[in-house]
Amino acid sequence: MKAAVHAEWTKFRTSSGNWWLLAAAVVVTIGLSASVSGAISCVAGCTADLAKVSLAGVQLGQALVAILAALVIGNEYATGMVRVSLAAVPGRTRLLFAKAVVLLATTSVAAVAGVAGSVLAGRALLPTHDFVWRPVVGSVLYLELVALLSLGLAAAVRSPATTAGIVLALMYAWPIVALAVSDKTWSRRLDQVGPMSAGVAIQATKDLATLPIGPWAGLGVLALWALAAMLAGWFLLVGRDA
Repeated sequence: MKAAVHAEWTKFRTSSGNWWLLAAAVVVTIGLSASVSGAISCVAGCTADLAKVSLAGVQLGQALVAILAALVIGNEYATGMVRVSLAAVPGRTRLLFAKAVVLLATTSVAAVAGVAGSVLAGRALLPTHDFVWRPVVGSVLYLELVALLSLGLAAAVRSPATTAGIVLALMYAWPIVALAVSDKTWSRRLDQVGPMSAGVAIQATKDLATLPIGPWAGLGVLALWALAAMLAGWFLLVGRDA
């Protein structure tokens, strides 16, 4: 397993595009968070969820994380390089696990940097508010789960473009569909089961009783989506020809 992880790390670090995507994820996460925080006009007694506002950039940074994860295995299928990878690491379970380890390690670094930068920007630009660990730690976990969701889907569909399209639709189209549903009960249910609409509840610190789903339960929904995607990707990876 150590050799497989080392091989995946070598492939990852020698692709400059991966580093550009990670850097862009950090920059846009901090940049959008700072922009939203700076645009909030709030005085003492403000009812806005300032902790969540300061992490608004995660909603954009997640797209770059998803694209990166889709490329980690999708590019190998697109170029045919996957045949070389499978020849070097015949154990397909081990190959997917090694990719997941490298992806999680690198994504975690970028997530911590982006979230920490967002929090610092929020503390500087927003009125004084209590620091809360849950949305901060939860946002890092959220980005890691997005990466696993995208990696699993990429292993299943074998196309980075298709994978990115599916994940981006789950991120941004699902909440719009839920909002457009006139029946409030069904709209709430869609928010409860949507991977991103539920997962982002981890950032909320105010009016938790009014949320469609609780913070940790919402992150759990995203975790189940990521687990299902990884299992589907693993099942199809080991069961199909390259």
